[in-house]
Amino acid sequence: MNYTTQMDAAKKGIITGEMKIVSKKENMDVKLLMERIAAGTAVIPANKNHRALDPEGIGQGLKTKINVNLGVSKDCCSIDAELEKVKKAIEMKAESIMDLSSYGKTEEFRTRLIDMSTAIVGTVPVYDAMGFYDKELQNITSDEFIKVIEKHAQDGVDFITIHSGINRDTIKTFKENERLLNIVSRGGSLIYAWMELNKKENPFYEYFDEILDICAEYDVTISLGDACRPGSIYDSTDASQVGELIVLGELTRRAWEKNVQVIIEGPGHMKLNEIATNVMLEKKLCGGAPFYVLGPIVTDIAPGYDHITSAIGGAIAAANGADFLCYVTPAEHLRLPNLDDMKEGIIATKIAAHSGDLAKGIDGVEKWDYKMSCARRELDWEKMFELSIDPEKARRYRKESIPEEKDSCTMCGKICAVRNMNKLIKGEGII
Repeated sequence: MNYTTQMDAAKKGIITGEMKIVSKKENMDVKLLMERIAAGTAVIPANKNHRALDPEGIGQGLKTKINVNLGVSKDCCSIDAELEKVKKAIEMKAESIMDLSSYGKTEEFRTRLIDMSTAIVGTVPVYDAMGFYDKELQNITSDEFIKVIEKHAQDGVDFITIHSGINRDTIKTFKENERLLNIVSRGGSLIYAWMELNKKENPFYEYFDEILDICAEYDVTISLGDACRPGSIYDSTDASQVGELIVLGELTRRAWEKNVQVIIEGPGHMKLNEIATNVMLEKKLCGGAPFYVLGPIVTDIAPGYDHITSAIGGAIAAANGADFLCYVTPAEHLRLPNLDDMKEGIIATKIAAHSGDLAKGIDGVEKWDYKMSCARRELDWEKMFELSIDPEKARRYRKESIPEEKDSCTMCGKICAVRNMNKLIKGEGII
């Protein structure tokens, strides 16, 4: 039996090779996974032309996945430097990489990335449009925007972010409800500017069915971008954000009718006490489609430390049902991340994802923590290093400060509680 997309296969009761791989990774019954893909509550982004892909699932009952943003800009345009980041991100087991290139030889970087990446690859085609056509934003036509999407799909991109929810009605709501920080989404602001300059409807909304046809042909998952995501905690959960989310829910159902898989993008900057409500709203309004969040970043005061503000929000979001975390690095709001920034961002986001999975009770996740606790009880330093989310850093810290008592650390020495309790239970003296 033939099928066009993972969702089409699932609706027809076909178990694909990608479903088999994901079910094994997740320790989930493949028929249950198939049912969730058919319902749209789980996705496997897997473009038919991405030959190197090692498939991953995102959504209901699956481990929370993380995405790493990369790409060249006008000020930092070294393709080789970005490809080094790609190699490191894959080595660190990031499940997804997004190419956010906005300058120069974007096609060269994108195709090299797809050729080498076992991770899911995503793009934001609107970033590429101005360089692709060498035109000012205002002069790009609706048809040309759609052709860029088609090019990315042909190249093998597994998912694309398109800001289809910012239409004339959304803009009216935005203008009538003042914000502190306006529109902070780069793609959203470009679409807003194009609409205002040309006095036309958003082409990604107006020609959404044409985009769906392209996605169905190559099995590209649509990540419905949140153009009105809050860039300040003072703008979160406002009329613009929620109004756009309602539109995204309507577009999700249209995509499912054409068997196109959908991810919904979410905030953004947001106070802790609003996160659970926002996850619930997305799941309710968008039919349980997988939720992909940037952070949320829970305070605005920490430039240089936004990998931490983001990890705090990401853990809470994941614990409440978010499925996919976009990493944030210490360089957020300040510069293009370097390799070290990327590594810190990946580790922080992986911690958030794992913490959320523990809270959600994802099958098998707690075993990692159990093994670490056993290693700590036995003061088995080598085992602790092996189990660490960042073995390199753990080993370095231990090596930099060697204690007199090898079964302790330089913080506690002979008064280490674990060491002494082990000795007492064995009937030994503690000194």
